[in-house]
Amino acid sequence: MQKKKLKIALVGNPNTGKTSLFNKLTGLHKKIGNYPGITVNRVSGSFKLDDGTEVELIDLPGTYSLHPTSKDEEVVLKELLKNSEGIDGVLMVADVNNLKRNMILLTELQDLGYPVMLAINMCDEMKKKGIIIDVEKLQDLLKIPVILISAKKAKGNGLREGKGRIHQMKELIPEMFHFPSRKYFEHYKLTGTNLDFIRQDFTKENLYKLWLLFTEQDKFKKLIKEKYPQINELPFDKTTVKRLLQKEVIKRYQDINRILKQTYKIDKSRATGLTERIDRILLHKFWGLLIFVLIMFLVFQAIFNWASVPMDWIDNFFSQTTVYLKTHLPNNQLTDLLTDGILSGIAGVLIFVPQITLLFLFIALLEEMGYMSRIVFLMDRIMQPFGLSGKSVVPLLSGTACAVPAIMSARTIENAKERLISMLITPFITCSARLPVYTIIIALVIPDKKLFGFLNLQGLVLLALYFLGFMAALISAYVLSKLIKSSYKRFFILEMPEYKAPIPKNVFITVWDHVKAFIFGAGKIIVAFSIILWFLATHGSEKFSHAETYLNQAKQNGIEQYQNMDLASYRLEHSYLGQMGKLIEPVIKPLGYDWKIGIAILTSFAAREVFVSTLSTIYSVGDADNDQLLRERMANERNLITGGKTFTFAVGISLLLFYAFAMQCFSTLATLRNETKTWKWPVIVFFYMTGFAYLTAFIAYQILK
Repeated sequence: MQKKKLKIALVGNPNTGKTSLFNKLTGLHKKIGNYPGITVNRVSGSFKLDDGTEVELIDLPGTYSLHPTSKDEEVVLKELLKNSEGIDGVLMVADVNNLKRNMILLTELQDLGYPVMLAINMCDEMKKKGIIIDVEKLQDLLKIPVILISAKKAKGNGLREGKGRIHQMKELIPEMFHFPSRKYFEHYKLTGTNLDFIRQDFTKENLYKLWLLFTEQDKFKKLIKEKYPQINELPFDKTTVKRLLQKEVIKRYQDINRILKQTYKIDKSRATGLTERIDRILLHKFWGLLIFVLIMFLVFQAIFNWASVPMDWIDNFFSQTTVYLKTHLPNNQLTDLLTDGILSGIAGVLIFVPQITLLFLFIALLEEMGYMSRIVFLMDRIMQPFGLSGKSVVPLLSGTACAVPAIMSARTIENAKERLISMLITPFITCSARLPVYTIIIALVIPDKKLFGFLNLQGLVLLALYFLGFMAALISAYVLSKLIKSSYKRFFILEMPEYKAPIPKNVFITVWDHVKAFIFGAGKIIVAFSIILWFLATHGSEKFSHAETYLNQAKQNGIEQYQNMDLASYRLEHSYLGQMGKLIEPVIKPLGYDWKIGIAILTSFAAREVFVSTLSTIYSVGDADNDQLLRERMANERNLITGGKTFTFAVGISLLLFYAFAMQCFSTLATLRNETKTWKWPVIVFFYMTGFAYLTAFIAYQILK
């Protein structure tokens, strides 16, 4: 009598307890080798069932899907496709905490035509997490055996039942989960295509196997050449295939949700675990939001306060280096290019590094600890009407510190459309660079008085500017969500990981990757723009070249506007940059601005705060940090045409609104270019924001003047 034998593949997502189950079943009866051509362990073992049947268990590497993204995941697909005739069934191990994600692989295995048994591991955690599973109904809906096990328990809860049902696997009739042939081809409009003809040529072949060979054909060139040469003749468009794969995943999750809705429930009120008790507070509709706002407030306070020290070091280092080089190098244009162009550009890049480092350090810590998923869950419902994701909250709030790292933080948003919209609207958020502009203008045109005896009017105006930025961002997001077309359907899938201590290595790698991407990505564009700006400010017409002579003549001739002007201010006026300011004066005049404000607007493209230092140069204020003297000279500045004050209330409000909405930061544009890999979106953002800023500033000035 021939000895009975079964060959079972053990499959599952990483970290589901698959290895623990393998060791529990096989004991010491295992063999370890390598798969041909790859250093991934091939582990197999054996054990006997009660009726004497010998079972060979093959422990395949952990994988999330049969569409592999790594070499070890490739091994799983190749083993299942090439050895399909030798494998009698598949024992699929799933984590009870992440059953939805695990079931993607389960449904793929079913479609591949294998008899499958589902072992849901870690069932001992169900009570403390409030998890309830209707196993019988789950079996009926999936049409496969389902058992609950705890592989780490000494007695291996559920393993005896599992062993008792393994011998049935060879008798199971494979149940297709998602790929009924005709329905599938009609759903994806493949009827009548070359792939449909292959299906008809290979009528005995599993349809999903053909689909996997077609979509992953670069991994099966030899097999396709030998057995399925028709696949090589198919046109293979990566974009189309990617879209079809997305549809496949969405359809699977829709079916999985339908099944789990009837069989899988988490009742947090019955949960007894620490994570669940913490979540009752952190996921509360009111307290959860309050705690989240408090945490983000502390994060941004830390970014403002802690980053200021290293930012000052960087600023002082480059200032002292510039002075040293100017003192010890020949006084020529090459030295000016090095100090005022190149070094200034590099300083403009590195000055952001402390803020970027701190921001991504906090994001990485929150992610590693498991809190970031709670933030996304809390905010997703609020952000959905505006076409955003819960993860969009991170770049929007980060934008109050600096738009550059905030835009980079949008990388965590998986949905391409939501990620793009989040990046495009982030520049509307009032960043720290706008504060020097707001401070000088508010102090100039808004009275320093209190409303109702305790509300500072200037503080309320500043708060209103922050509010306007957020509102402009959300309204723009809503508009963009209607204009930007995407074939990707929004499907909110979220796992709540366990709270855990951060792993320092993971945090370091995350922070380093983002900092490096900014320095070598956006950095080179910022340096290039800094050099261009330097050239425009240090070169000019005849009056620029002989500025000292012309300025002295103007003073001797009694021309009023030049009596208190110093040489640097005169040169700036007659530089190419100054000429550009006078050139745009007719355009900005309806906003209440003159050519001097025009120059400050142009230079502030390097960074918004440069607006203040440029005005200091124009109004001959020796120390750019002397705000009091600058405010006095701006307050006394007279319009040469009207004879009235230049900085009236109407002009001040116009400027505040312009800087609230305008794209006045080339570093932000450079970061957008680096993140989107195209100049299309930065250009659109620039013209959209600048146009919107111009319109609001124009309306405000015309009404208030």
